[in-house]
Amino acid sequence: MGTNYYLHSKPDCKCCGRPFETLHIGKSSGGWCFSLHVMPDDGINTLDDWRALWKAPGAVIRNEYGEVVPSEDMERVITQREWKGALPKRHDDAYCVGHGEGTWDYIIGEFS
Repeated sequence: MGTNYYLHSKPDCKCCGRPFETLHIGKSSGGWCFSLHVMPDDGINTLDDWRALWKAPGAVIRNEYGEVVPSEDMERVITQREWKGALPKRHDDAYCVGHGEGTWDYIIGEFS
């Protein structure tokens, strides 16, 4: 069980409230490093790439439940992870293309 996070590059439609296209930032799962979604074809390869995107004018981060997540909180979710007093487990599968400098791993592919 975990929580997915999404970047909305601009505010929802003023007429109908529908969100515009979103980008999947990643997934937080208990006991694991944050799964930071990287998309090399789109130029998103590192946490710094994500930081630049979510600090752009009009950008909004939401979790899968539709709750707005301030960029400072998103940063903490990714970089300040601990599980029962220990560091979280690293990903070591075909989707993990690298470990971040902190408590996140770079993951490619589809998320569920």
